[in-house]
Amino acid sequence: MSTGASSQFPKPRIDVRALLGLYDPPDTTDWGPIRAAQLHAGRQLAMFLLAANLVGAALIVMLFDGQVPRTLLFGWGIVTGIVGTTVAIRRLASRHRDAISATLHDVRDTVIEGVGLACVWSIPPLALGAHAPIGVAMALWILLSVMMTASAVSMAALPTATLSFLGILGTAVTAMLIRLGSPLLAAATVLFVVLLMIGCLQRARALVVIRAGEIGLAERDQTVSLLLREFEEEDGDWLWETDAARRIVRASPRFARSVHLDPVKINGMPLLQALAAERWESGDFTAGLRTLAEKLKGREPFRDLMLQIQVKDQLHWFALSASPRYDDRGAFLGFRGVGRDITAERESADQINRMARFDALTGLPNRLQLHEQLAHAIAEADKWNTRCGFMMIDLDRFKAVNDSLGHPVGDRLLGQVSERLARLMTDNELIGRLGGDEFAVVVRDASDSERVERLAHAIIDTLSKPYELDAHTLFIGASIGIAIGPRDGRTAEMLIRSADLALYRSKDGGGGAFNTYEPQLHIAAEERRVLEMALRQALEKGEMHLEYQPVVSAGDGRLKGFEALLRWTHPELGVISPAKFVPLAEDARLIVPMGEWVLRSACAEAAKWPHPIRVAVNVSPEQLHNPAFVSVVASALANSGLPPDRLELEVTEGVFMREGTGAVQVLERVLDLGVRLSLDDFGTGYSSLGYLARTRFSTIKVDRSFVQAASKGQAEPIAIIRAVVALAQSLGMATTAEGVETEQEHQMIQELGCTKVQGYYFGRPLPVAEARALANRKWDDQAAA
Repeated sequence: MSTGASSQFPKPRIDVRALLGLYDPPDTTDWGPIRAAQLHAGRQLAMFLLAANLVGAALIVMLFDGQVPRTLLFGWGIVTGIVGTTVAIRRLASRHRDAISATLHDVRDTVIEGVGLACVWSIPPLALGAHAPIGVAMALWILLSVMMTASAVSMAALPTATLSFLGILGTAVTAMLIRLGSPLLAAATVLFVVLLMIGCLQRARALVVIRAGEIGLAERDQTVSLLLREFEEEDGDWLWETDAARRIVRASPRFARSVHLDPVKINGMPLLQALAAERWESGDFTAGLRTLAEKLKGREPFRDLMLQIQVKDQLHWFALSASPRYDDRGAFLGFRGVGRDITAERESADQINRMARFDALTGLPNRLQLHEQLAHAIAEADKWNTRCGFMMIDLDRFKAVNDSLGHPVGDRLLGQVSERLARLMTDNELIGRLGGDEFAVVVRDASDSERVERLAHAIIDTLSKPYELDAHTLFIGASIGIAIGPRDGRTAEMLIRSADLALYRSKDGGGGAFNTYEPQLHIAAEERRVLEMALRQALEKGEMHLEYQPVVSAGDGRLKGFEALLRWTHPELGVISPAKFVPLAEDARLIVPMGEWVLRSACAEAAKWPHPIRVAVNVSPEQLHNPAFVSVVASALANSGLPPDRLELEVTEGVFMREGTGAVQVLERVLDLGVRLSLDDFGTGYSSLGYLARTRFSTIKVDRSFVQAASKGQAEPIAIIRAVVALAQSLGMATTAEGVETEQEHQMIQELGCTKVQGYYFGRPLPVAEARALANRKWDDQAAA
C-alpha cells in the first residue's frame, strides 16, 4: 500500500543559478518548458512596462523643466521612450504562449533589456539629481522608487533582467543621495532595492514551482493513460488470428480460456470449431455463427459481431471484430481480429430490458409490453385474416380494501390476483398489469368467440373467490371489457379504447360482469362527454333545482320532514336523471360545489317551514373529506336562520371506508353544531357495527331494495329489516324505510317496527311551492321526532 507522500509529486529542486539562466542543471528537471513559461509571463506584462516607462519619463521631464536645457531634457525623454518601446517589441515578438520549450540563450537575452533600461534611467539621478534643489531631488527619488517597483512587478518572471535593472538603477540613486549628503536615505534605498530583489526572486521561484508541477501532472496523466490502456489490453479484449484456411494460427491465452480449450492445442483448429464446441459435429450453428462463417468465407471485415456460445453448459456472449490480411502481392493470408466476452454486459442489458417491460410488483408484463404484444397480434390477425382480442380487467371493491387495510395489504392482494390470473392463461394469451388495480389480457387468436367468453367467465369466477391475508378474509370481484381486433380497432390504441368503453359499461352495471365492445358505446361515451360539459355550466345557468319528498310517521302518516332531491333540466337535453348526472359529477369533481349549493338552497327553503319539520340533505364522501365542510354547514345555517336540529345530513357507509381522510372527525364537528345525522342505504355496502357505535346517528335508513324484496315474502330481507330495527332501537335511533309504494308495503313496514317511511305511496318529490304548502298545512297533534 503506497503512503501519502509517495502519491504526491516531489517538490522540484530550484537551483538559483538555473533560475537566473546562468546554466542548465544536470538534474532530471526539464527547464525548457519552464523557461518558455518565464518568457510568456514577461510578454504578458510588456505593455504595462512600456506604459510605466513613458509615464515616468514624462513626469521627470515635467519635474526638471526650466532647470535643465529642454534640448537635453527632451533628448533624454525620447531616448527613454525608444529604449522602452524596443524592450516591449522584443517581449511581444517572443511568442512562447504555445511554445513547448525555450533555450538558455532566450532567457539570457533578456539581460540586455534590463541593462538598457537601467542605463537610461540612471542618467537623471547621476546627471541631474546631484545638482538639483533638495525638493526636486526628493521628488526624483520618489519617482525612481516607483519606477523600480513597477519594473520589479512587470519583469519579475525574468529575474536576470530584473536584478540587472534594480542593481544598476539602485546604485545610481544611492550615489545621488550620498552626494546630496543624505546617507540615511541612501541606506534606506539600498534596503529597498534588496527587498525588491528578494521579492523578484521569490516570485520567479513560485512561477517555476507552478510550471514544474503542471509538467509533472501532465507526465503523470500520460503515464496513467498508458497504464490504463495496458490494463484494458490485458484484462479486456483478446487477440486471434487465422490463416487462409480459417484455422487459428495465433490466439491469446485469454481466448483459449474463454472457450475452455488448451492454449497450445487451439492453434491449428478451425475458428468455427473452437467457437461452436459441441455443435461442430452436428452442424447446428446459431445465427451468429452462420453469419461469422459467411463473413470468413467472403473475406469481409466485420465489427462487434454478436455470437452466442455454449461453454461447459453455460451460455456466453462474445463480440468479435476482424479484418482480412493480405501480403505485398495481394495474396489472402487470413484474418486478424479481437474478441471479448460480453456476457455480463448482455445480462445487465437483459435485466434493464426486463425492468422496462415487466411490472415490478407482480412480475407480469407491464403496459409497454402489453401494447407491443397487442400491436403484434393485430398485425398477425390482419396478415392471416383472423381475429385477436384484448381484455381489460378492473378489480371491484379493491379500493375499499386498499383504503381500509393499507397499501401493503393491497399490494399483497394484487400479488395473489396476478397468480390466479397467470394460472388461467395458455400459450394463446398473455396476461399483464396496466397499473393500479387494472390488468389486461392479449388474446393472440380470438377466432373462437365462445372461448374468449369462457375465459372472461373464468377470470370473474376465479377472482371473486375469497382471499386470506393477515387473518382477513377478503372478497373482491372483477369487471371486464372485451374488444376484438381488427373489427373493433385496427391499431393497438383503438382496440384499447374500445375495450375501455366496454369495461366502463361493465362497471356502470354494478361490476362482476363482462361486456363486449359495441359501436354504440362510442356514442354513449360522446354523450357522456357532452353531458359533462353541460353539467359544468348547469349551476351557473340556473338549470338545477330542488324537489322535496315527504317523510312521514309510519304509525299515523303525520309529516316529519322532507328529503331534498337535486334535479336537472337542460334546455336542449331535457330532464336528466340523477342516476346519470350524480355519478358524472363525482367523476368530474363537481359534486362538492353542487353539494354546497344544494345544502344552502335546502336550508333557505326549510327555514320557511313551520317548526319542527326537518329537511334531509344527502352529502357525498368527497364533501366530508374536505375539512372546510364544517364552515359551509355553519354558514348555510347562519344565513338561512334554520335551527341546526331541523337539518339532517344523510351519508352512506362509503364515508367510513377511507382511512386517514378525516371524514369521521368532520362529521363529529358537524354534529357538535347540533345537526342531525342519518345513515343512508344501510346494509347495501360494508356494514359495520363499529362506526354505528362510534358515530352519533339519529336515523338509519333501510334501502328500498330490502323493502321491495320483503314485500314479496322473501325471508332474508325480512330478517335484515328486523335486525336493523332492533339495532336502531338498542342504539336509540329511528328507522326510515325508503321506497314504500303500496299499502301492503306500508303495513309490512309498520309490522316490522320502522318508525318513519318515505316513498311514492305517501308522495312523490314535490316542487318547492307544493312542498311549502304541504309543510304549512295544519297537522293536528304533530309531535317532534
